[in-house]
Amino acid sequence: MYSENITKLINQFEKLPGIGHKTAVRLAFYILESPFNVAETFSKTLLEARSKIKFCSICYNITENDPCDICSNNKRDDSVICVVENVKDVIAMEKTHEYKGKYHVLHGSISPMNNVTAGDIKIKELLERLKDDKIKEIILATNPTIEGEATSMYISRLIKPLGIKVTRIAHGIPVGGDLEYTDEITLIRALEGRIEM
Repeated sequence: MYSENITKLINQFEKLPGIGHKTAVRLAFYILESPFNVAETFSKTLLEARSKIKFCSICYNITENDPCDICSNNKRDDSVICVVENVKDVIAMEKTHEYKGKYHVLHGSISPMNNVTAGDIKIKELLERLKDDKIKEIILATNPTIEGEATSMYISRLIKPLGIKVTRIAHGIPVGGDLEYTDEITLIRALEGRIEM
């Protein structure tokens, strides 16, 4: 239906997460129907970002400078590390303006169904960081999924013998949510994480 080059372009857009065939076609034709400089700027920006952005050698967050701005910030609390699954989780935590410690990005979670083992994510690198006597607490902020819970439990079992405090972020009912529409597991987590008023 399309020429070979248009088909290749559509196929590349389809490889992006959340992009189906119709959206890929729409994006491909947007690029093709735009002035040449739009496509040129887009491709240069993409290549520049891909070549300049790397992983921080300490926390594995994305950065243009190594170490990243968070790891090199002396005003942040060196004694607390928040462990998250991916870079977007760091961004979400930073938006709160409440957390003042450092991070460690795992780049995934343990998932036997998807053939992802503990060796496939950055757990070994986290344990290396814990050799520093300054670390007093690890906050496990993995997602409230089966994989996220399994990853948290696994990491917790590795760290507790080291005498470092291990905490898990609370999970519960979202603000504005109704109890009647909340699933049982979320209600259980909300009850477990209750606090005194």
